[in-house]
Amino acid sequence: MVSQRVPARIAGREVVTEHWIEVRNPYDQSVVGEVPACGAAEVNEAVGAAQEALAAGAFPQFRRAQVLDRAAGLLRERQEEFARTIALEAGKPIKTARGEATRAVETFLFAAAACRDLGGEVLPMEATEAGVGKLGFTLRVPIGVVAAISPFNFPLNLVAHKVAPAIAAGCPVVLKPASVTPMSALALADLLEDAGLPAGYLHVVTGSGKAVGDPLVDDPRPRLVSFTGSPEVGWGIAARAPRKRVKLELGSNSPLIVEPDADLDAVAAKVRVAGFSHAGQSCISTQRILVHRDIEDGLAAALRTAVQSLVLGDPLDEATDVGPLIAPEEAERVRRLIDDAVAGGAEIVCGGDMEGSILRPTVLRNTRNDQDVCQREVFGPVVAMIAYGTFDEAIALANDSDFGLHAGVFTKDLGKALAAARRLEFGGVLVNEVPTFRADLQPYGGVKDSGNTREGPRFAVEEMTEMRFVSFQA
Repeated sequence: MVSQRVPARIAGREVVTEHWIEVRNPYDQSVVGEVPACGAAEVNEAVGAAQEALAAGAFPQFRRAQVLDRAAGLLRERQEEFARTIALEAGKPIKTARGEATRAVETFLFAAAACRDLGGEVLPMEATEAGVGKLGFTLRVPIGVVAAISPFNFPLNLVAHKVAPAIAAGCPVVLKPASVTPMSALALADLLEDAGLPAGYLHVVTGSGKAVGDPLVDDPRPRLVSFTGSPEVGWGIAARAPRKRVKLELGSNSPLIVEPDADLDAVAAKVRVAGFSHAGQSCISTQRILVHRDIEDGLAAALRTAVQSLVLGDPLDEATDVGPLIAPEEAERVRRLIDDAVAGGAEIVCGGDMEGSILRPTVLRNTRNDQDVCQREVFGPVVAMIAYGTFDEAIALANDSDFGLHAGVFTKDLGKALAAARRLEFGGVLVNEVPTFRADLQPYGGVKDSGNTREGPRFAVEEMTEMRFVSFQA
């Protein structure tokens, strides 16, 4: 079968190159498409076109909001098409991919609302003697061209979380999607063109991090870099671009504290999804379960029952709950983490082996917080149980990490819930919920090695604008 060749997009123009990159289905390694292997020349052209669009200043706020609203409507109409594309290129089960497409609709709607609300404030200048007779106010103006680098695990919605707020803020975007999942981003570019987005406001340049990402970061013209991915790459970008606003959403090893008063079946039902959706390939996938010793056996039994009910298979099969990791080498990497944990004393409750191209969902117990399966980001279908004795110990274990994105706690004790909210060193604390929960309007991001930004359309729009003070002398 001859795969579909999908051009890159620069200033509304289809761009091809001499060499092409194959996009493979992670389930069976079949080729689902090809995209151009772009490089520095295409990046330079895209950034230049974005600069020209910004300088033209012909995209007023009301039109930006209209485009975002229309994009949400078109995306709602084409949800099934996008879900299928996500399933094919990312190996995400189709029913989970539909959820991502639905969330992307909401992301555009929230961005449209943020666009309409974007404004400054009037200052009480006469509160100071020097300000008598003056009118002072602030404006929010676009920061400039945005360089956006998105990951493979949410190839539609995480692109939407970069592109939609940038449109709302009035910033042209040069987007480098993940080289293994670029098809959704290219389809979204077509949709935005249909929604009326001016050609200069979105440029999709496909290629590797070295060929496209590096020159995009190094180009002095983009004023903001929005990156989602690994801490090593993200902090490297920040070091290389000290004069830019570099906004990072990075990794985690999300902890979930389970107190003795928790409903264990309810916890297990939540973890069944939160630890294994998209084969655990989420920054906030539940990874560390900190469980009180009194209920450790009960929770292990509940998790075994819940997790073993997951259906493994072809992502396009409606029954499938868990598909493959993004690449075979990723499955091998995660298996090594499991083997190392077992060699260090951990016990496999369930899973730990392969079923065809799919790593079976794995629950470990008797793990230690200093083991790699707990300290590193697994980014695979693995949860590790760690027993504790006191709530203070649980808080300390949760905080004993280089990461700080989301943490969850299940308890009926209001005092402990409030203590967790104050003492857990994370960007988000979720009470009686798994750390994998995210609403697309919330301020989403982390501390420590998990990043330095807050996404969510309203908050991202603020990041993508500058405050300008204006004074009038009466």
